[in-house]
Amino acid sequence: MRQEILTFCPLCAGHCSAKATVENGEIINWEPDFERGFPCEPCPPFKGKANMEIAKHPDRLKYPLKRVGAKGEGKWERISWDEALGTIAEKLTKLKETYGPECVSLVLGEPKGLEFAFAQRFASVFGTPNVATPSSLCGATMLASSAVTFGSKYPTHHHDMSHLPNLHIIWGANSAQTRGPLVREWLRASLLKGSKLVVIDPKKIDIAKRADLWIRPRPGSDAALAMGILKVTIEENLYDKDFVARLTVGFDALLEEVKKFTLDDVEKVTWVPKEQIQQVARMYANHKPAVIHQGNAISHGMKSFQTNRCIDILRGISGPPNTPAWDATFTGPPYNRMGRFILLKQFPRKPEKTLGSEYKWALATAYIPHHALLKGILEEKPFPIKAAMVIVSNPLSSYPDARRAYEAFKKLEFVVVADLFMTPTAHLADIILPAATSGEHDTIGYWGEDGALRAFPKLVDPPGEAWPDIKWINELAKRLGLQEYFWANEQGGMEYMMEPSGLTWEEFKEKGLLPVTKQERELQEGSFDTPSGKIEIYSKQMQDVYGYSPVPMWEEVSSLHLQPSEQYPLLLTNRCEDAYKLTSFKHVEYLRNYKPEPEVEMHPETAKKLGLNEGDWVTIETKKGKIRQKLVFDPDLDPRVIYVSFGWWFPEKPNNMFEWDKSNLNILLDNEPVEPATGTVETRGVPCRVYKG
Repeated sequence: MRQEILTFCPLCAGHCSAKATVENGEIINWEPDFERGFPCEPCPPFKGKANMEIAKHPDRLKYPLKRVGAKGEGKWERISWDEALGTIAEKLTKLKETYGPECVSLVLGEPKGLEFAFAQRFASVFGTPNVATPSSLCGATMLASSAVTFGSKYPTHHHDMSHLPNLHIIWGANSAQTRGPLVREWLRASLLKGSKLVVIDPKKIDIAKRADLWIRPRPGSDAALAMGILKVTIEENLYDKDFVARLTVGFDALLEEVKKFTLDDVEKVTWVPKEQIQQVARMYANHKPAVIHQGNAISHGMKSFQTNRCIDILRGISGPPNTPAWDATFTGPPYNRMGRFILLKQFPRKPEKTLGSEYKWALATAYIPHHALLKGILEEKPFPIKAAMVIVSNPLSSYPDARRAYEAFKKLEFVVVADLFMTPTAHLADIILPAATSGEHDTIGYWGEDGALRAFPKLVDPPGEAWPDIKWINELAKRLGLQEYFWANEQGGMEYMMEPSGLTWEEFKEKGLLPVTKQERELQEGSFDTPSGKIEIYSKQMQDVYGYSPVPMWEEVSSLHLQPSEQYPLLLTNRCEDAYKLTSFKHVEYLRNYKPEPEVEMHPETAKKLGLNEGDWVTIETKKGKIRQKLVFDPDLDPRVIYVSFGWWFPEKPNNMFEWDKSNLNILLDNEPVEPATGTVETRGVPCRVYKG
């Protein structure tokens, strides 16, 4: 029997709409669904087709496994789910009795369905606040800045097709390829009507080739650049004076701060000609309404909080006429949000039992930074971490300072890894659990760029005895005596999430999607959920809670702690591969054919001076370590900068845990110094050298 099922793609945060054709228990076709939204089209073309191969891939994990050799040796014994869950429950119980529940950590990656929510709920009722997530490297400082500057009522203006900006500034993002279809189509519609485009990126990404202005900053200098744009905006009277007077606080302090430096100073720090700094400030002021797309690239590093603060202040002083949909709020669909689902009020996270509790934003938003976890394992301070359950994550490939991650996970007394495929991290596990994809069970997607709630219906059975993560987490909770807070089966959790909507899971599955709703409003004092009720250019929270100056200071944003040297003369930056999902799916032929090897990009003149040829496998070295990637030329790069591929390991190479450290960017990166609010570390502008071999 052939059946066509409407669904969404789980392979990126865009969750593009799709039609899956299923016959005899197999996905035989995957195509765009144009009726419910914009489908994906970036590279590789219609990436969602990879779901067909993933579902039937011969290397999928199919049965629970128990380690029988040394850690990392790769020797396993097949066991039953009963034995696997029994072993996990017994071990966690003993560790909890001996060291307290905080000795167990959950290690989570980017959510696909409800596994993230179930795992956080499990952590709450088990009693551990030590849940490591990607938040510190995935926009935490952007969210923190918005909360401090605008409060929680900051209007969401992205993706509103009824408000097409006259200018898009894409800053540290790749909105046409990695942000999903809604942003891409919003951008496309704007450009077709004649909107201007500015791209700020050290690399001339594809969309930059269409830009009216491409700005190529020094990696890691975005805060200084943003401060320079603020200076021009203020000194050339390009801001909205009436709006600033009525609905902001602290403008006078900012006015004094921008007098302390010149555009020549900004140019020296950022490598951006001062004429371009003036140009982008004038374009932002004179092409209303305008929008700034901030990407994760500017949410990394020591300056990232203040970088985002400067950008948010620029938005604020430019006023409603210069930002699409300032006069509207967008309310998400009714469902039990994460704070309620994970029982934070009933089981508050205890700071004294939380690793990295000094990172106040992390503590308030229920995550611990990855480096705090590694420190807790290796140094056992302030208390020992003895076990980890790793779900949709591969820390050995995704955590900066990867060798430290290796030592940490090797030291742990007990490690559980649930995944679709064997990974480098899974090689260090004691128990491996075979996971099901989002298309192999019913689940709900709440993690999307548009704020909508999506139904992911089951398409096919999982291979072998693979289980959905939400199933084994629910069953493990019951074995630990926590059934009061869980359900008879995993569908109970889905029904609970849907309760505020008035829909059952089956009813929601028929609808497929619950979108956000838009309400028009008039901005006035009190519209912003800040202590003053206004946009806070001067923020006491920045000082009292996070230890920063209340207004961004030039001295603060312009001092770059990473500097090239005679030994390490180049600056390294990096990007995610658009062909893959972060560190995942190197197994998948459809994706691997598009990007078969890790590539480091370099200006051809730099390569010539170093005696390197395009196509060479070269060594990239920093003070932390060295890796090898294949050299490709990019004549648009600054000759002082190289671009390194992220997330590489080689599932076709079984030796040395899939050659996990051969081309792994994170071998080159450090975990210090650390941004003090979110725990973000520096991943860009890292001094390095490159040589043949």
